[in-house]
Amino acid sequence: MSRETEKQRWQRNFADLLQELRVAQTGVQILFAFLLTLPFSNGFTRATAFQKDVYVVSLLSAAAATAMIISPVAFHRALFRQGRKPELVRFAHAMASGGLAFMLISMVSAVLLITDFVLNRPIAVMLTALTGVWFLVLWAVLPFARRNWGDDDIDDEDDDPQALPGD
Repeated sequence: MSRETEKQRWQRNFADLLQELRVAQTGVQILFAFLLTLPFSNGFTRATAFQKDVYVVSLLSAAAATAMIISPVAFHRALFRQGRKPELVRFAHAMASGGLAFMLISMVSAVLLITDFVLNRPIAVMLTALTGVWFLVLWAVLPFARRNWGDDDIDDEDDDPQALPGD
């Protein structure tokens, strides 16, 4: 079995990150599109001041998530063929992490907006809190806990975009 070179490893890490960003990008773009059309629907005029504030938080968070998740493309264009793949991978990793954080805020805010519109506030807040916890468990707790489950998948140790080759 041949060992990949440092350059190949950075290229693979970047390709892996791009695949992850494609998945996240689709979700955040659908949410963002929904949020952009919401004020133009007939029922939005019945929204309370609280619901409109929650809407703005959700909209701006979706915009921030979209910008961060797409930014590695612009960064790649700027650094194209400059041999700076490690810098690009580190930047893309940071933007993906930040984008997911804003996506979480946007999704949880959207849940609060909709549930507060159709249910009474205490139930809406409880369901929103449960949704936030669910996302955090799936997006943060389990993945980070998995890092300590053992070394049964040796290839994963090379997938850390923060690690330098040879670490």
